[in-house]
Amino acid sequence: MGSTETTQEIVLPEEANRILQSLASGWGDTIGEDLQVIQLKGAMTNQVYQIKWPIKEEDHRSRKVLVRIYGEGVDVFFDREDEIRTFELVSRHGQGPRLLGRFSNGRIEEFIRARTLSASDLLDPDISALIAAKMKEFHDLDMPGPKKVLLWDRLRKWLNTAKNMCPSEEAEAFRLDALDEEISTLEKTLSQDNQLIGFCHNDLQYGNIMIDEQTKSITIIDYEYSSYNTVAYDMANHFCEMAADYHTETPHILDYTKYPGNQPSDAEIEKLIQDVEKYALASHLLWGLWGIISEHVNEIDFDYMEYARQRLQQYWLRKPELLGSSGSSP
Repeated sequence: MGSTETTQEIVLPEEANRILQSLASGWGDTIGEDLQVIQLKGAMTNQVYQIKWPIKEEDHRSRKVLVRIYGEGVDVFFDREDEIRTFELVSRHGQGPRLLGRFSNGRIEEFIRARTLSASDLLDPDISALIAAKMKEFHDLDMPGPKKVLLWDRLRKWLNTAKNMCPSEEAEAFRLDALDEEISTLEKTLSQDNQLIGFCHNDLQYGNIMIDEQTKSITIIDYEYSSYNTVAYDMANHFCEMAADYHTETPHILDYTKYPGNQPSDAEIEKLIQDVEKYALASHLLWGLWGIISEHVNEIDFDYMEYARQRLQQYWLRKPELLGSSGSSP
């Protein structure tokens, strides 16, 4: 996730090194002193490294793979074994990178020779159209397991985790005691029998989207939070990510002036857009709770609490407008 690189001295786990040596040997390569380990910046859950070594000196070509080291404590958010199964199944469907190897606290993936999107790319209408087509492919994937909405169970689970981790003054500042009722209100208001349910990415920020500049093909990566959900929620979450730029000096600051407006011309599209707008509230709640929990479990240099404050602030700000009389703030 992300595209900014650093090349300081990095020591990979010994297990990862053994797998890299085995992979290289299988490809007829030899890894020596010329191995390059480049950290990719912008990740907020894992540490991600591009690994590069020369194939043949005379060719001036290199082999590349990706090493992902899992963040500490993130198992409170998702089941890693479920995520690995999703990764492998999505790959078999022809989406995303291949899994090349696993070690105790991470994995090695195929390196996608494409450019990771930047924050500004999400505001480009041509790129947005490509993303929309790829999202449709993703939503149509036939994945195993019950095809039911996960959102509400996940929200309640994360809320309980946040309550257990927060000191009382922190819980009060974030109004955590009020959120049980908020989640129930949202679920009752937004759940409809005819909603389109699909396999959703649930974290479609720009760092999880890659583009091949020549073919203009889009690849969606990183499936930690993927599950069946309402398609409107996945779209809402993607729209919310347009407010973020994780590669600035203040990556936790959000700019909601970038949130897309809409001018629907068709009744069906207008209904979908209205649903998406309302599901943005659920996105704000979910990632606000994620920020609170991450502050307590993750050591990555990111101001999770300020991020959480902005997401929950946006929830309370937009709720009256989107839910009407049922949306009055406490």
